[in-house]
Amino acid sequence: MSATSERPGESTVVDPHSDQRVERPRMWRVLLHNDDYTTQEFVVWVLETIFHKQRGEAFDIMLSVHRTGIGIAGVFTHDVAATKVKMTRQLAEEHEFPLLVTMEGE
Repeated sequence: MSATSERPGESTVVDPHSDQRVERPRMWRVLLHNDDYTTQEFVVWVLETIFHKQRGEAFDIMLSVHRTGIGIAGVFTHDVAATKVKMTRQLAEEHEFPLLVTMEGE
């Protein structure tokens, strides 16, 4: 066992052989859904702005959404995914597009 000092006069005992394991957080896919009104340019812009995709990758994702009806904008922890969904919905509403964005667990 080893001790690490947190504050002067205090220490925490850490057992390196402990069976406790840190679990990775569940990840969530943010999905964009195709519609007949949202422009391809807007979808690319959203992917670049909110999801920080390079133009080429954003264009490829947009084409996937256009061709198959759905595409993965990114994979994130729950809180990050939920924030990106909210931001995308707000932008779509501000620009009067009916873009549907959802999230699903992996």
